Amino acid sequence: MRPATAIALAAAVFASATLGSALAQQQGFMQKFDDPAIQYYKGPHTDAVAKLMQGMADGTVTLTYEPSNGYLLSLLKALDVPLQSQLTVFSQTSFQASLINEKNPRALYFNDNVAVGWVRGGNMEVAAEDPRQGVIFYEVVQRAGEPPAFERTQKCLQCHVSWDTFGVPGYTVLSTGPNDAAGYATGGASNDTTPFPMRWGGWYVTGKTGPMDHMGNVPISTPPAARPAHPPQLLSLRGQFDLAGYPTPYSDVVALMTLEHQSRMVNYLTWIGWQARVDAEQAKANGLLTPPGAASGIPADLRPIADDLVDYMLFVDEAPLPGPVEGTSGFTQYFSALGPADAQGRSLRQFDLHHWLMRYPCSYMIYAPIFDALPATAKAAIYERLWNVLSGQVHDPRYAARLTLANRRAVVEILRATKKGLPSYFGLVTH
Repeated sequence: MRPATAIALAAAVFASATLGSALAQQQGFMQKFDDPAIQYYKGPHTDAVAKLMQGMADGTVTLTYEPSNGYLLSLLKALDVPLQSQLTVFSQTSFQASLINEKNPRALYFNDNVAVGWVRGGNMEVAAEDPRQGVIFYEVVQRAGEPPAFERTQKCLQCHVSWDTFGVPGYTVLSTGPNDAAGYATGGASNDTTPFPMRWGGWYVTGKTGPMDHMGNVPISTPPAARPAHPPQLLSLRGQFDLAGYPTPYSDVVALMTLEHQSRMVNYLTWIGWQARVDAEQAKANGLLTPPGAASGIPADLRPIADDLVDYMLFVDEAPLPGPVEGTSGFTQYFSALGPADAQGRSLRQFDLHHWLMRYPCSYMIYAPIFDALPATAKAAIYERLWNVLSGQVHDPRYAARLTLANRRAVVEILRATKKGLPSYFGLVTH
């Protein structure tokens, strides 16, 4: 195979339930997906699509077919996914690769708990976060005159299980470059720590991006030497391809940066949750009340995961924006209004977009069901590390740029006002 999808096929080894010993030195989940503590393939799940399917079965939910885009609009409405989140990607990184190109890009839509992919002329793809099981993948077969058929699929795991997802089924935002001499696509996963010149290869990016250099809006086949000095700046997708069927003419830069952050955050939360459940199951099997090495009720193997997770949650290694960024789809306004906010109107969903993505450096995903459903040991490890950093007990020069005293104090105040279940030891930040 030599299409651009080859970048994803390099991760196909992860589709099996067991990770091979050759990969054992990498960082990530190392147990079988059908481990009794996990049961990813056959265990119960209550994700948004599972609930939707139940509603369709009992007649309380009906989806409507449209000639231009099938069940897309109806599905987005049923899942409460905003149109303003639309992103378009023309790299052939999907099992519907043969349909995807610069004139027929795949459209993606997302909220905190689910992502929907739509390809004109094809089926839909849905990835839904189950609070316990992590990301569950579905293919939605859609034909005029027939109800949509939701089929859970494992073929997405060829791309969506890798060391970029920490060895668990998760989200991956790929930046794809031109093919190498052997004809295979280059590139890799991107998140909010990735330098901007390496981001968004194979994506359309709309909005005001100022002096920012990135790989978007340029054909993947363009060799590095022929790429423009600065990527084309697009306020909308009009004129790039036929927009028939696409609900909006945008592929919003702020939405794209938000999805990059959220994707890695979900993967971290899934990993630590799965590891905590395996630890508890193994301790139970050995007749122990707590896993070996547990201090203060926290298994030793959770602490390094929590350390890295919290650093990412607090945007410690975030790549600073080279200049102001402005989206044009309305996503910024929609997302910021979701809250929750404290009495001063401050929210972890407020954007900065001048120097950083978010105004207050703590991930809004702390409010997500996948966080609240974490085992107690995993949650304790995260909260302990979070307080140690925010209170100023952790001294590391890496933290200086984002975690100023004012920012740490504001984050704790917002959390104290808005986060249910926050430990009582989250107090005043004085230094």
